[in-house]
Amino acid sequence: MIRRLSLALATTAALALTAPAVSQERPADLTELPPVPTDYEPDRLPWGDYDFTGTWPIEPINNGRILFQRPEQYGDRFWVTDEEFERRLQAARGNDGNFTQANESGIGAGGTEGLEEWFLSTDWAKSTAMLVSPADGQLPDLTPEGMALFQAGRSGWVPGQAYDWVDDFDSWDRCVSRGFPASMYPFRYNNGIRVFQSPGYITIMLEMLGTRVVKIYDSEEAAHAAKWDEPVEAWMGNSRGWWEGKTLVIETTNIVSGDSATEDVYARSAAPLNMATQFTGTLDVPAFNTVPMSTEAMTVERLTMTGPNTIIHELTYSDPQVYTQPWSTRLAWVRDDDYEFYEYACHEGNYMPRDYISASRAQQERIAQGLEEPVTAENDDRSRFARPFDWDPGVGPRPGFGPPPPSDDEEGEDG
Repeated sequence: MIRRLSLALATTAALALTAPAVSQERPADLTELPPVPTDYEPDRLPWGDYDFTGTWPIEPINNGRILFQRPEQYGDRFWVTDEEFERRLQAARGNDGNFTQANESGIGAGGTEGLEEWFLSTDWAKSTAMLVSPADGQLPDLTPEGMALFQAGRSGWVPGQAYDWVDDFDSWDRCVSRGFPASMYPFRYNNGIRVFQSPGYITIMLEMLGTRVVKIYDSEEAAHAAKWDEPVEAWMGNSRGWWEGKTLVIETTNIVSGDSATEDVYARSAAPLNMATQFTGTLDVPAFNTVPMSTEAMTVERLTMTGPNTIIHELTYSDPQVYTQPWSTRLAWVRDDDYEFYEYACHEGNYMPRDYISASRAQQERIAQGLEEPVTAENDDRSRFARPFDWDPGVGPRPGFGPPPPSDDEEGEDG
């Protein structure tokens, strides 16, 4: 698939914050996760709803390498120490320093990414990860049924898998959807979120493959009663919202269900988490976009403004047929109304599945003729997708990078 970067990426990703993006103060006990504060009073729209309109890119979460699952070095802490935060700042400064002014030939990307400014003005940037429940910061285990379907699933990322037809690719490969709730988490690029409101509705426009139109009801009971009948499903599900004080609550059900093991392309679901949302680790945890989704899958989101430029987005996902327990995330949306959206032209010219199928069929023929070794999970370079390829600079240099540890002689001299 042609995955297109936004035009003028350096410019659109820059954060022009005019006021601190207050989110949530880090507590003295770094193992404590306080409730989201509700003392900020947002402006109201003419019809009375709180005003969440604006552009809220989550690009800095990806660029700052705050990961989905908590790195083991943080232990049971929800928050980083000052020393760990300083390492994140140093990395952010290096990231900003990669931008140079364009020369007379137009080569270069003017400005900076504004990543250091984002870290300094966003209290949430001291979080150890996006995942806050389970308390250990790791995704819960899959059920035996969920694991069996995950292991049998097929997508463009599975090591050792050949491509013979479109059902060998996931919904994102085919430019259909990143899936839900996967679409609500930062990806490699195109992480813009734009919010529009009108009486009785809120629209959440996502830069990559998705727009959600949420009807707002007068009560939780009314929202539950408006749930679609079970046979009706959508890639972004059926989202119904209601206000609980200053917090907008959104329940989403009727998400396209299925798995990646079936050969019926119309019975395939998207994975609830996309493999490039910084959460892979080993072959035993969900990677490759092949985690199934049952008809019981649902989310509850809570959006709370904690300052003029910050919305805290909380999401709890449950699917008892697939996960052994629900999991929850908390992340900050920081306002940047200068962030530009450009067309995500994905399906147009998406010749990748056709080319992969043609090349794979030719390869299988060579293997059958004994001209090439069979492809296995062990010798396929796609096996790298089972390993984390992001590294939180807060925990220190990635193994194999940075200065070597001091030798015994050096330690003795320092002593």
